[in-house]
Amino acid sequence: MNMHGIITPVADSRHQRPTPLQGVMAWLRRRRMFLLVVVLPTLLVAGYYFLIAADQYESEAHLMVRTAESTPTVGTGLGQVLSLAGGTTAAQTDAMSVADYLTSHDAVDTLNRRVGLVERFRRPEADVLSRVKADPTAETLLKHYRKQVSVRYNSETGITTVKVRTFRPHDSYDIIRTMLQMGEQRVNMLNTRGQADALALSRRLLRESEDQLAQIQGRLTGFRQTRGDIDPQGSGEAQIGLVTALETQLAAARAQLSAMSGLVSTSSPQYIALSRRVNALQGQVSAQSGRLAGGGNRQNIASSLGAYEELRLRQQFAAKRYETAAAAFEKARDQVQKQQLYLVRVVAPNIPEKSLFPERWRILATVFFGLLLTYAVGWLIVAGVREHAA
Repeated sequence: MNMHGIITPVADSRHQRPTPLQGVMAWLRRRRMFLLVVVLPTLLVAGYYFLIAADQYESEAHLMVRTAESTPTVGTGLGQVLSLAGGTTAAQTDAMSVADYLTSHDAVDTLNRRVGLVERFRRPEADVLSRVKADPTAETLLKHYRKQVSVRYNSETGITTVKVRTFRPHDSYDIIRTMLQMGEQRVNMLNTRGQADALALSRRLLRESEDQLAQIQGRLTGFRQTRGDIDPQGSGEAQIGLVTALETQLAAARAQLSAMSGLVSTSSPQYIALSRRVNALQGQVSAQSGRLAGGGNRQNIASSLGAYEELRLRQQFAAKRYETAAAAFEKARDQVQKQQLYLVRVVAPNIPEKSLFPERWRILATVFFGLLLTYAVGWLIVAGVREHAA
């Protein structure tokens, strides 16, 4: 009751206006699931990437593996259709093998020995989650290497893109430059191995044909030395000509003797002389024919010429085989030269000047909207369950 006798109501403490702190706490209680699911993880991610995560510098290079007879890749049209219909070419296979090598255990081991991967991945400015641990195993180092190094082959253009991210610009440049050198060495090794495989068979056939030709040539030379005749074929032709001439003379002498027998006495000196001439020619024809055809003479021309012709036939066959093998070897060498692989540096590696990684805002936005979507889906599910239960 006031001084005028009017009774005033006393305010109930239960209906007092809440303080700002109480209002904030009430709002937080109503939004606690949103805060736990969306806001808190986003703040943690933001704190790591903006306060802890170290800057990383990326160097990039483009390379292409091609042969001497390669033509530019056609991206669209009939050329691409025919290329796809023909399957993967040898150059594409070799390019993919080089890309696979650059992300292998062998490449990591070589890079670690040449440029010190562990040291470069453990720079002082690197944060705890990004740096590789001290004295890592081969598997751990390979896993970290594949996280920091990207090697991707584009089958449409034939270009391999290499990217390296480290904590210092020159580290990225040194690593990617060494990787390109290793790629060139790998291509040279493929060239050497491919050339050896391609030429092995043709070289062996050429060597065998050379040996066979030399062997037969030696036998032919030995035959000539043994027989004492440098050209048995020519000697045989000359012997045949001699026998033919003697037979012609014998036939003429016989005809003359036959004609004379009816005119003169057989005891006349002319008849006797002509008869002796016929007998002499007959003896010469028999002797020369025996030398030509054999008749028990070990040095007869017929047997010598037969053996000589056999050797000559073998020599000609060996010479033809040698010519064929030599032509096949030259063709194989030309084909190898046409298929010689070259590593072409389409884009040289650069020394980065600005840190592009980690992509803080993109990562933060991805995390935030991903959690927001998760929260929305969960809220809809819970609301539907409650409505169904009511």
